[in-house]
Amino acid sequence: MSDPYASRTAVHEETADGFGTVRVLPLDPEADAEVIHRWVSEDRAAFWGMNDLTERQVADIYAHMATLTTHHAFLLVRDGEPVALLQTYEPEADRVSECYDVRPGDIGIHLLLAPPGPGGARTGWTARLVAVIAGYVLLGLGRRRVVVDPDVRNEKAVDRFRALGFAQGPVVVLPEIDLPDVYLPEKKAQLAFLEREILFPG
Repeated sequence: MSDPYASRTAVHEETADGFGTVRVLPLDPEADAEVIHRWVSEDRAAFWGMNDLTERQVADIYAHMATLTTHHAFLLVRDGEPVALLQTYEPEADRVSECYDVRPGDIGIHLLLAPPGPGGARTGWTARLVAVIAGYVLLGLGRRRVVVDPDVRNEKAVDRFRALGFAQGPVVVLPEIDLPDVYLPEKKAQLAFLEREILFPG
């Protein structure tokens, strides 16, 4: 089967024994809208806040994000199959900065996994993907700490980050954002942090 993503340039690529090759591709708002819309429309993605959007609206959101220098979106592709949506952001340019003391070298991420395939959920799958993401943001981008802010009601995500080695921070309330180009409702979030030394000592 040919890889429809093969012609696209990756910002990061890793091959792991027994897992395959994962490529981190800058999101193409038009070409990737169908896949992303399918994922964010599912009930399990309710905390992503896009359940009721049309494919066009999803494309427009990511087209707007592509104009920003502080927020970026990526499609993770494993052996030609899209497996996750990654968003990175500069915490000082995000509402989360109102809720904790941002350190130099911090980078924020949001992660949405693709739905499990026909074989169902696979043990260790998320850990392998997060290891690739960590390699990209902590080593490739030279950052010192990853920040995540899942909704406190999203216990699955909170527990997942804790299991992956993230240190739990405070529960905070991210303020509502109401701008012409973006609207985000108030969000009660569980902050968590992953220091580079935890995964990459020395």
